[in-house]
Amino acid sequence: MQLDPFARAVFAFHNRKRDRVKLVLYDRAGFWLLMKRLEADHFIWPRRQQAVIEFTTEQLHLLLDGVDVDAVRRHPTRQYTHTG
Repeated sequence: MQLDPFARAVFAFHNRKRDRVKLVLYDRAGFWLLMKRLEADHFIWPRRQQAVIEFTTEQLHLLLDGVDVDAVRRHPTRQYTHTG
């Protein structure tokens, strides 16, 4: 992947059955390894062709909660001007 493991990032990996997700992050004192395993379901991983996918913090939380991140549609960002 050629990414910096000491970067301020959380690296997420899943197994083939997608019933487990491992998160790896570095906090200046060492590495954290967190794992979440589902008993009867699987994580809905986004369908992308790239080897590395970037998520926002909110998207990662949705993924870990079992939400299909690709199915979530946000309202478009609006730009308003103040007249006064």
